[in-house]
Amino acid sequence: MAEEKPNPLTTRDFSKVILTLEAVLIPDDKLSPTPSLQDGLDSDTEMDLRILGCELIQSSGVLLKLPQVAMATGQVLFQRFYYSKSFVKHNMEVLAMACINLAAKIEESPRRIRDVINVFHHVKQMRKQKVIVPLILDQNYINLKNQVIKAERRVLKELGFSVHVKHPHKVIVVYLQVLECENNQKLVQCAWNYMNDSFRTNVFVRFLPETIACACIYLAARQLQIALPDRPSWYSIFNVREDDIQEICLTILRLYARQRPNVEELGAKVMEAKRIQMENKKKSKGMASDYGTPNSTSRANSPKNVSPNPTLLGSIKQLKLKKEKDDNTRKPDGGLIKNGSKRRRSHSFSPDKRSSGSKLSHKRKKQVSRSFSRSMSRSPDRLMYKYTFVPHRQRIVYYIMH
Repeated sequence: MAEEKPNPLTTRDFSKVILTLEAVLIPDDKLSPTPSLQDGLDSDTEMDLRILGCELIQSSGVLLKLPQVAMATGQVLFQRFYYSKSFVKHNMEVLAMACINLAAKIEESPRRIRDVINVFHHVKQMRKQKVIVPLILDQNYINLKNQVIKAERRVLKELGFSVHVKHPHKVIVVYLQVLECENNQKLVQCAWNYMNDSFRTNVFVRFLPETIACACIYLAARQLQIALPDRPSWYSIFNVREDDIQEICLTILRLYARQRPNVEELGAKVMEAKRIQMENKKKSKGMASDYGTPNSTSRANSPKNVSPNPTLLGSIKQLKLKKEKDDNTRKPDGGLIKNGSKRRRSHSFSPDKRSSGSKLSHKRKKQVSRSFSRSMSRSPDRLMYKYTFVPHRQRIVYYIMH
């Protein structure tokens, strides 16, 4: 029996992109410097902005009555996005709205954008301790809604549409069952709380969900003073290293040691970094113009009125004087009678023809004025034209005045 040849369609690699959960994780060498640090923000300000954005997503998800899985997905997408883009160039609140809206769709609990915007407006007023006022559906609301839609598309584009997030909620329960501690409600709840708080940090873009679940169980057991197997270590059966657990535990504990971020101070720092970035761009454009590259600023500052050439002005004056002399030589007395009034020529045709001629000239004058206005509106150079009407010859004379 002849051997079957392998099908080239099944063995061929159609793409080098591998979409797995491990490929979503960010390696340690690419964690720093982030785009926000490159744009002038310090690391503490960036961390405060990440914490504040995740808190907004969590509190708004509670008011929107979303499941905890949807809120966790939104926070992970928020953390991933700002490792590819900067807080200086992308508004944190708008992107938080886009992430919670996208996460609700991913977890099959969609909400209207109007509800998301209203909830964020409500949370913002509560944080500032203001009187709760409903959002007015005006042009500002429409602009904000369009910004949220664009931000949602931008998140999908930057993440390469790889928005699946595996959460360690179920993993914690399974691991506690293996350790025969699933009946200890305090341990389960404490590990669950640590896991929910870890979404405000960057551990979900650095470690696998199984490693985070082991770290949360380890931290909860240490706090409640519950002994777990150590010889061999209980986490070794889940293929997790102790160094990774220690790093995750320290990251979560540092979160509790930080002070609550001030929204106004963070906004002022972001605006200052934005202003410095704009000034640097203007300086770079100015240096480019010094090397002969024209830009908009150099054109705007250049004088519009250029001094004319004196020789050219003299030649123009001579031509005008010569023209006036020619006109005076053609007309006796310069075209004027002794009393200074204009001289009229006698017409050779009869009064009837004269009246008909004047009517034709009046109609002709209207037609010319209409065609002249059309040509002026279509002329690309927009030159100024002046014309004189000569009725006895039935023609138009144009003088072009630049």
